[in-house]
Amino acid sequence: MEKIVLPEIENFHQIDVYIENDGYKSVKKAFGQSRDDIIDQVKRSGLRGRGGAAFSAGLKWSFMPKTDDKPKYLCVNGDESEPGSFKDRQIFEFNPHQMIEGTLITCYAIGAKTAYVYIRGEYHKWIKLLQKALDDAYDKGFVGEKMKETFGTDFYCDIYIHKGAGAYICGEESSLMNSIEGQRGYPRVKPPFPAQNGLWGNPTTINNVETITNVPKIIEKGWEWFAGIGEPKHPGTILFGVSGHVNKPGVYELPSGTLLTDIIYKYAGGVPGDKKILCVIPGGSSMPPLRGEKLEGVKMDAESLREVGSAIGTGGIMVMDEDTDLVKVLARITHFYHHESCGQCTPCREGTGWMEKVIKRILRGEGSTSDLDLLISIATNIEGNTVCALGEAAAWPVRFMITRFRDYFEERVSKQINLPVMNKVHSMRNTAFPVADITK
Repeated sequence: MEKIVLPEIENFHQIDVYIENDGYKSVKKAFGQSRDDIIDQVKRSGLRGRGGAAFSAGLKWSFMPKTDDKPKYLCVNGDESEPGSFKDRQIFEFNPHQMIEGTLITCYAIGAKTAYVYIRGEYHKWIKLLQKALDDAYDKGFVGEKMKETFGTDFYCDIYIHKGAGAYICGEESSLMNSIEGQRGYPRVKPPFPAQNGLWGNPTTINNVETITNVPKIIEKGWEWFAGIGEPKHPGTILFGVSGHVNKPGVYELPSGTLLTDIIYKYAGGVPGDKKILCVIPGGSSMPPLRGEKLEGVKMDAESLREVGSAIGTGGIMVMDEDTDLVKVLARITHFYHHESCGQCTPCREGTGWMEKVIKRILRGEGSTSDLDLLISIATNIEGNTVCALGEAAAWPVRFMITRFRDYFEERVSKQINLPVMNKVHSMRNTAFPVADITK
């Protein structure tokens, strides 16, 4: 199978090698077509976002207004701060020019003259690598005003790398835009959506790095070719980042719809010591986990995972063997989302903290059976009640881990422990008089 995003070509990150392999030809081909044609091809290809939501890329592009009375922007989201996800940095390191070319085509299609590649602050190495590739592209006249001469077109655009400060919330598109503007990374209330009111109040499109990197190949080989790879409703290849208890962790580019068990056993070498799998999180730490005995027949694409009660997310597959302490895993995940909550929404700000407290109580051996229902209750009250999806990201691991591994968690709590009920009127909690005496 041909690899679209991470082709196995030596030194493919070097601009001369990329050009030798037909690099920057797709963008020239795109310039010979209308913007609507490009958008239509991407829409027909079925390319869906690889950043988590799996939304149609072409449809998102079509939301951009056709008028040119305001500046338009493209944001390429390389924040990649989801625990368990480490695919985008492979593109920065091994195929940066295809991403740059995809950025140019996308800018042309939506009418943007400026693109920002937003990279998480901790990615020092990959920021330098991408900056080198971008400098080389500028020198060759593939980016910036020199594009007019290179491609014989009136269109040109500039690409800038914007380094984040390591905030998970800035992976959310509106927080990302606030960060680029120099504001605090707070999610914005929608509507208005970025296509109408994005960077500095202007129309903006946000796409993931992997999504953008697919675009040149779609233009080169046609939308029918791309639509024929993998699952029809979620076509193309996907970068799966496999981590945890596997013999060969790493990033594997495979057609969508590849069996989860094949990825674990055929490509990632199986589980060390041939242990049984207790749990798998299929799309990064925020996605609902799956029980080890229910992995047979599960395919890795958006629709198939939705049918089994999970989601594709970023394709970060986290494998946990039979000896894994799921309470420790959940405590680690919950601590992360509590720490990374921006604090704007009360359900998330307070709820993530309470979930961490209760899970740590269970971890200390002081948890009661009622704590499990309390955790599900808190998670349910967070879900759907926040401005951005961090609420769901924090709630889903807790709610689904406990409901799907209830037997496991029941063994870690005590039926004998009865916690005091604290929902009395504040002034009566520490009163020296029993409540019954006060009412006489």
